[in-house]
Amino acid sequence: MIPVALVVAVSFAYLLLLFAVAYWADARSRQGRSVIGNAWVYALSMGVYCTAWTYFGSVGRAAGSGVWFLPIYLGPMLAMILAWMVVRKMIRISRTYRITSIADFIASRYGKSQWLAGLVTLITVVGIIPYIALQLKGVASAFAVLTQPLGGVASPAVPWWQDTTLYVALALAGFTIIFGARHLDSTERHEGMVAAIAVESLVKLVAFLAVGVFVTWGLFQGMQDIFAQADAEPRIRRLLLFGQGQPFPYAQWMGMTLLAMFSVILLPRQFQVMVVENVQEQHLRRAVWVFPTYLLLINVFVLPIAIGGLLYFGDRPFNPETFVLSLPLAEGQTALALLAFVGGLSAATGMVIVEAIAVSTMVCNDLVMPLLLRMRRFSASRSGNLTGLLLTIRRLAILGILLLGYLYFHLAGEAYALVSIGLISFAAVAQFAPAMLGGMYWKGGTRRGAMGGLLLGFALWAYTLMLPSLAKSGWLADDFLQNGLWGLAWLKPEALLGLHGLDNLTHSLFWSLLVNLAAYVGLSLWRPPSAAEASQALLFVDVFHRQAGARPVFWRGKAQVSELRGLMTRFLGAARAEQLLRDYARQTGVADVAQIVPDARLVQFVETQLAGAIGSASARVMVASAVDEEALDLDGVMRILDEASQLRAYSHALEEKSQSLERATAELREANEKLKSLDRLKDDFMSSVTHELRTPLTSIRALSELMHDDPDMDGAQRQQFLDIIVAEAERLSRLVNQVLDMAKIESGQADWHASNVDLRQVLEQSAGSMAETFRERGIRLVLSLPDAVPMVWADADRLTQVVLNLLSNAAKYAPRDTGIVNVHLWADARRVSFEVKDNGPGIPPDQQAMVFEKFRQVAGDQHYRPGGTGLGLPISRQIVEHFGGRLWLTSTPGQGACFGVELPLDARGRGEETH
Repeated sequence: MIPVALVVAVSFAYLLLLFAVAYWADARSRQGRSVIGNAWVYALSMGVYCTAWTYFGSVGRAAGSGVWFLPIYLGPMLAMILAWMVVRKMIRISRTYRITSIADFIASRYGKSQWLAGLVTLITVVGIIPYIALQLKGVASAFAVLTQPLGGVASPAVPWWQDTTLYVALALAGFTIIFGARHLDSTERHEGMVAAIAVESLVKLVAFLAVGVFVTWGLFQGMQDIFAQADAEPRIRRLLLFGQGQPFPYAQWMGMTLLAMFSVILLPRQFQVMVVENVQEQHLRRAVWVFPTYLLLINVFVLPIAIGGLLYFGDRPFNPETFVLSLPLAEGQTALALLAFVGGLSAATGMVIVEAIAVSTMVCNDLVMPLLLRMRRFSASRSGNLTGLLLTIRRLAILGILLLGYLYFHLAGEAYALVSIGLISFAAVAQFAPAMLGGMYWKGGTRRGAMGGLLLGFALWAYTLMLPSLAKSGWLADDFLQNGLWGLAWLKPEALLGLHGLDNLTHSLFWSLLVNLAAYVGLSLWRPPSAAEASQALLFVDVFHRQAGARPVFWRGKAQVSELRGLMTRFLGAARAEQLLRDYARQTGVADVAQIVPDARLVQFVETQLAGAIGSASARVMVASAVDEEALDLDGVMRILDEASQLRAYSHALEEKSQSLERATAELREANEKLKSLDRLKDDFMSSVTHELRTPLTSIRALSELMHDDPDMDGAQRQQFLDIIVAEAERLSRLVNQVLDMAKIESGQADWHASNVDLRQVLEQSAGSMAETFRERGIRLVLSLPDAVPMVWADADRLTQVVLNLLSNAAKYAPRDTGIVNVHLWADARRVSFEVKDNGPGIPPDQQAMVFEKFRQVAGDQHYRPGGTGLGLPISRQIVEHFGGRLWLTSTPGQGACFGVELPLDARGRGEETH
């Protein structure tokens, strides 16, 4: 038993830590250093799928049903590995049309229907409330286990104002409002929230693995020992068997796997982190394997903990859902129990925060906004900034959703296991599958079909699953469960039409999805789609096949820029509206906003921008109220498509001809430039190299003639001459190699192998290569390198060549035995830089520009002239400038020289930090 004050303090300290992480991420975002631009953060944020259900409920289910907890995690693994192209298409569609939620996605596909958006939102709210209650129940149960005597009787109910769970809900509401409802445009990324969710994913994984390791190797002698003891216990051995005497075990297994596959795509929180918060589609490539790996790791110890708890406690009445906490507590591991509690708190809070943001956006855009638009006073007013009002609505929606979850927790939460509550919500959101997936790949789907399918599927879900859950909780009479509605046995909710043998979840899923799909397909085939539905179907289904400039605009009518500007100002604010219009003017090639042509593309642009703030359906209504729109029929849609096809074909033909001419011109220009470059290189080579070759050749010839003319030369003298000849020959070889390298770079024929490069690693490796040279000269090399810097996009071998040139140059100028060479590396938001500074004689100001000229060397003073070819620094500057950087020199005579290099961070390197 742990003091209540300590548990409460740890809980709120953890919430404050999340607050700090979110605040830090938002601060970095304002500085232009995006956190969610990192693919690892994106992949980890998808771990929000693992909620309190995973943390506590999976162990409870495994303790009662063995391996039957696995389908809930096999489904997402299969969905990400096999259906990642579906997720990619969802991302592309949502980004193209500024879609912000599941409701917005489905409504936009079927003609931007407000009624359909409202129906999807209602289903989501009703279906997701039990899931939020699940999280609150998980936290409440865990809190009770920690603060009450182990195995003791539960404390009596307390008044609501003394209920800790209520204050947890309110704290989560406050956190969600601060970091999830600050901007009206829902397509703007929630940097702080996503960073906090990624941290929570790591915390709950580490905590659960820690408990698993403790149980497996602390209480037992490993997994083999646990399973061997389980096999010896008849009451536990059954958990290791598949089916356990159930009539249709494979049907239940497949049903739950399919349900989980739908859920990982259709749950509002998953849509939020996978689609809305996605920064780059390429991040999905990493998430495809990171997310399944995460699910695998967090489930490795579920069965060992469940069986270990059953073996450890024996016949004592312990709730298996609390084994994660009760096992460490039973062994006096208070710190581990608190860590496990924090992990469970992470699992619950992550889900609640993201779910509340996603659902509040749907409630505001698809329930409240349509009601406001129907109010005459609201619609008549064409002025005034409404962003504050709509943000207030979203914040109140967040608070209301969490309070409804708390209410359901008290009504039905105590009568149901965590897993059962979660499965009820999963089955509800699965009803979106036919309309959403069908709409992405079938152009024949209609609003009537989607509406009919959702209504019938949701009705059957409520009748066969939701109402029975309330009846079993004691809040409804259970007569209809036993005898069927109106006493008709074939209307029993859990044996509809006499179908027996399936568990209640599989039974409900079978009937609801069957009727849903049948109604969707049947009603869609009954009547053809309307013009609005057909146009949206083309945009959604063919999203990968249409470039931004080739998308047809399905609109006809008259518009005024002033009306559209006022509409944007009303919902986006004056500053944001003006900035968007200026950007649009620049994209369309006009000087300012006043010259924008009020055509169909401007109307589409304004509607798309509004969609990010108030949803596609409401944006359609508001734009229609501000312009004189001509109704389109199917013939009009086909004419627009024909025009777009003809324009696209004509444009394609022109583009091909233009490209062929450009290629021919470019080839001629390139050939001409190569000839000019080669000619210049020849002149440079003849004028410069002949001078540089003369000295070593003269030495070699003179010494060779001396040895040839004097066969009786002393052996020591001959060896000295031979050493000089070898050294001069090596100098010639270096000179020729550097000249050729310089020529290739200047002519554009050099080979570049660019990738993400860690400059810290390049500096360390180069310093290691030069260590012997510095040691021989008695020079001390001091490295000042941070622990991590962002990657730069460059050629690692070429950068190594630059660093070696600078270090070699410093070694030549630094005085023997007392020389010091300092290497300093740092980074900021836009670049990574390093300096190599020596304490040599320095370079006079009038000679500093000469050090970057070919075949030029500058002596630090009149007594010291270093060797070399004079090509190292010019080659280094060419390499650095090739990657958009710069190489500079600062020097004061008598105080040494400092060479600096800076390289820019671009989209490929930004945000990827190394350790």
